[in-house]
Amino acid sequence: MRIGIAPARDNRRMNTRPMRRPTAAPQQALTEGDIDTLQALLDDVPAPLEPLDASMLDGYLCGVLLQPQRITEPRWMPWVTDIDGRALPSGFDASRLQALVRRRHAELDAAIESRQWFDPWVFELEDDAESAVPSQTVYPWVAGFATALECFPALLRDAGSALIEPLALLYRHLDADDLEDDDAALLEEIESLEPPQTLAEAVEDLVRASLLIADLSRPAAARAEAPRARPRPRPRR
Repeated sequence: MRIGIAPARDNRRMNTRPMRRPTAAPQQALTEGDIDTLQALLDDVPAPLEPLDASMLDGYLCGVLLQPQRITEPRWMPWVTDIDGRALPSGFDASRLQALVRRRHAELDAAIESRQWFDPWVFELEDDAESAVPSQTVYPWVAGFATALECFPALLRDAGSALIEPLALLYRHLDADDLEDDDAALLEEIESLEPPQTLAEAVEDLVRASLLIADLSRPAAARAEAPRARPRPRPRR
């Protein structure tokens, strides 16, 4: 399975207020101000490098963390600042950017390890927000996840057919052209799914699919019973 996804930062602008569930934040959770800062730092990465945007980064980190074997930071970090993994130019100080990314990586890692709800960085579109379908809004997050699986394919290789159901919950938000024709079982599963009716439902499915995949690739921490459905977060404008 190979999926070609372009960075999302040039074809959409974000209202930099992620969808949040009212809950106590972990100690290291990034604030909304931190997320704004991180997006600004990503925007400052010099051309010709093409960094991920904040939402795509979040999905990418989940895809990295759900691998069956731990991916070391020197391997995954370059893809944050360039979609092709090219090195940063000499003299460019990325220390602050990378520190924020590490904090989000640790936050997601803890949530996935304990099978707890986490708030995906999904942002409402500024233009035509009322008419946007859920898939348009969660697309960058899913594209980032798909990028991680393209860069690090061990999850796809090792999980096999058990991955189809949770992966379909995510990949149904991608364009059909992004999926290879020979992924017949995945395409069939996607066709069988009813599209989410609301953005909150689509966001909840991102978390649900991630935790289902964690039960396959990180089973040691799996709980005896599946996580209960969480209250659906309300979009913030």
